[in-house]
Amino acid sequence: EEVFPYPEISNEELEEINQFVGPVEKFFNEEVDSKKIDQDAKIPPETLKGLKDLGLFGMQIPEEYGGLGLSNTMYARLGEITSLDGSIAVTLAAHQAIGLKGILIAGTDEQKAKYLPRLASGEHLAAFCLTEPGSGSDAASIQTRATLSEDGKYFLLNGSKVWISNGGLANIFTVFARTEVVDKDGQLKDKITAFIVERDFGGVTHGKPEDKLGIRGSNTCEVHFENTKVPIENVIGEVGGGFKVAMNILNSGRFSMGSASAGMIKKLIEMTAEYACTRKQFNKKLSEFGLIQEKFCFMAVKAYVMESMAYLTAGMMDRPGFPDCSVEAAMVKVFSSEGAWACVSEALQILGGLGYMKDYPYERYLRDCRILLIFEGTNEILRMYIALTGMQYAGKILTDKIKEIKKGNVGVALGEFLSKLRDTMGRKVDYGLVGDRGVVHPSLQESGKKLEENIYYFGTTVKGLLSRFGKTIVDEQLVLKKVADTVINLYAMTAAISRASRSISIGLRNHDHEVLLTNIFCTEAYFKNNYAMAQLQKYADENLDDYIKKAAKQVLEKRAYTCSHPLDRTF
Repeated sequence: EEVFPYPEISNEELEEINQFVGPVEKFFNEEVDSKKIDQDAKIPPETLKGLKDLGLFGMQIPEEYGGLGLSNTMYARLGEITSLDGSIAVTLAAHQAIGLKGILIAGTDEQKAKYLPRLASGEHLAAFCLTEPGSGSDAASIQTRATLSEDGKYFLLNGSKVWISNGGLANIFTVFARTEVVDKDGQLKDKITAFIVERDFGGVTHGKPEDKLGIRGSNTCEVHFENTKVPIENVIGEVGGGFKVAMNILNSGRFSMGSASAGMIKKLIEMTAEYACTRKQFNKKLSEFGLIQEKFCFMAVKAYVMESMAYLTAGMMDRPGFPDCSVEAAMVKVFSSEGAWACVSEALQILGGLGYMKDYPYERYLRDCRILLIFEGTNEILRMYIALTGMQYAGKILTDKIKEIKKGNVGVALGEFLSKLRDTMGRKVDYGLVGDRGVVHPSLQESGKKLEENIYYFGTTVKGLLSRFGKTIVDEQLVLKKVADTVINLYAMTAAISRASRSISIGLRNHDHEVLLTNIFCTEAYFKNNYAMAQLQKYADENLDDYIKKAAKQVLEKRAYTCSHPLDRTF
């Protein structure tokens, strides 16, 4: 029900978003000098002013506070354009996707009224301060402290944060710090609290801007707090509830990386296609060579699937009642960041030597998009999150069944055994996606069947893993990675099939091309999934995890590559 039919926006919304798209595209094409921003490592004031005038600093802030009041879907659409300059995209995202997001989703009416209007206009810039020198992915281990004053009116904030985007420009910081909280049993506990900190509170300083590989025009620096007085009314949410606030902020911002990456790749396809169709070698255009054609297909498929996942997720997030789409958003982030990196590398390859030159933007795109696999949750951490959250749900259902068995309800256990036996004999899977009454269009039947079959065997695979590992599954990272990759592929297949089905049904132009891309993707994903699931079976020959860990251990014990040199002799 959640994913079929593919979400649609109303005609009014479409008209509204198209009013924004034109001026923003014009601004990026005419006023933004990305090469200069990259070289000077800063965005010129007049460019920032232009972005503010377009309302791009308040895209998701409600209109009552002076923002554009865009839905997640519309925000994703503008993200396709703003992503054409990595430095600008990161500056805007650090400000509103995470910097001010805490006020937006967990702030009081007073906090919103006080801070949002000037943040929406861009008069004030926001930053998100979580990461510390000793606390990267392990966000719960932060050391920055906030101590309540004697009179209980304010907190004194002390500590240092690193790699803060907009850190040197921001007036308003969302800061996470440890606070003492008395829990239910009357025990003193250390818990994280989120604060709104103004630079004007005093004791706020920042280091020099970091010199980065890519997104060089965005401002990244250390931020230090020394006895900064933060009024008690500047706590976001409740004292001790900060970790949850941080996770909600990060989870809600991730989905937009999909549309941003897709926007970039669509632009790359245009630029490289122009070259491939004019450049000649061996008396043939590059576009006539199979290996070049393969690259264009690769980019088109990736862009289509990313876009499908991003807008499906945004559409689900825009449904009433704020549904939790954090796992879907994480899947979009992992798939898109890796897809973008692969596509930029292929695009650069199409131009050969030219692609490697600073005169062309490809090397900048390559440097800029490398960060996507690292920030807002590394892809490694997100894979663990995706796999474990997915399995947690499966685990709940299983534990209920195990309880039945323990109660001596052998019928259930026998049912499990028989269904396993039936599966090994092969069976027809039917989840209502395909067939006369299915939600998938006939020209996508094959892909729909592959998805159904994958989902079915994935279920049995997860059951097998849970009974094999139980709670220790948490530490089996190589297993979890395969689970996550399969889940991501399943969601990607679902999004593409759902979108292509809608396109055919309403007769969008070039819908046959969408069907082609979807079928290519689903077939490739199907075989990858089958291989990953084969590796996850007990005693699988395909699974090298134990050897991999052994080899890694030998390298890490010596902290070096340990093989003798091929020129060495023993005699």
